[in-house]
Amino acid sequence: MINKKVLIFFIFLVKFSNAQQVIPLYSGKIPNSKISINEEQITANALVDTVTRNVSIPTLTIFLPLKNLSKGSAVIICPGGGYGGLLTKREGTDVARTFAKLGVTAFVLKYRLPDDRIMEDKSIGPLQDALQALKMVHQNAVKWNIDTSKIGIMGFSAGGHLASSAGTHFDARIIENSENIDLRPDFMVLVNPVISFSNEIGHIGSRNNLLGKSPSPEKIAFFSNELHVNQSSPQTFLVHTADDTVVSPENSFRFYHALRKNKVNAELHIYSEGEHGFLKKPVFEEWFGRAVNWMKDRSFIE
Repeated sequence: MINKKVLIFFIFLVKFSNAQQVIPLYSGKIPNSKISINEEQITANALVDTVTRNVSIPTLTIFLPLKNLSKGSAVIICPGGGYGGLLTKREGTDVARTFAKLGVTAFVLKYRLPDDRIMEDKSIGPLQDALQALKMVHQNAVKWNIDTSKIGIMGFSAGGHLASSAGTHFDARIIENSENIDLRPDFMVLVNPVISFSNEIGHIGSRNNLLGKSPSPEKIAFFSNELHVNQSSPQTFLVHTADDTVVSPENSFRFYHALRKNKVNAELHIYSEGEHGFLKKPVFEEWFGRAVNWMKDRSFIE
């Protein structure tokens, strides 16, 4: 005879595991793509758990909360990796599972990594995927029990650049949107983000991967997102460390000041130590708890 507690636990596991689903980002031809072989690789890494490389087929992995826990909020998570890889576990599925436990529907975006072999214009490929993810979440809001006024985007490092690009270039006409869906994120959570591509404070490795080694001044300016903040920009939570030698905290400072200048609600946390990626400190519960509190304060989590 099956123990009642074991049975209840098994039912819970089944319900929760069914909540995770991987779906293609595009139903038909992937825009801006060349015919190519899928060379995607997923490798273990002792420092960051999992690295996904050579992404040419973008997907969304959905983490639905239990129905009785759903808050109606949603967040699309963009892992980092310098536009050369994706840290899909530590900066993806781990965070998504934590959001789902809080009642927030979470999506991990596996976006295309810029490569001239797979894209006609590699500079816009990741942004196309981020905007398509926002569009897809809006289109399926009823199905996934999501409030369309509470759809946000989150990004780590170069994923923070992608998230902030979606938050400052949501009106770029680079994907099919015949329904005229409003693709503006309602909020952003940016974790040690790359914001600028300027020579002064930009992360040149990310810039080289996205734009090439000799980008035009116009391209650099377009993807320096601190220059494109206005009063329509989404409310934003930023967190960084002062000793980050990979991505200067000046990226977060300048984006925060641009938001405040335009009277957009913003919150910025700077930890004195932690380096890039918070591998040693602050602990996840510390910085993530502050992000959740901000979301609650702004009514993105009831």
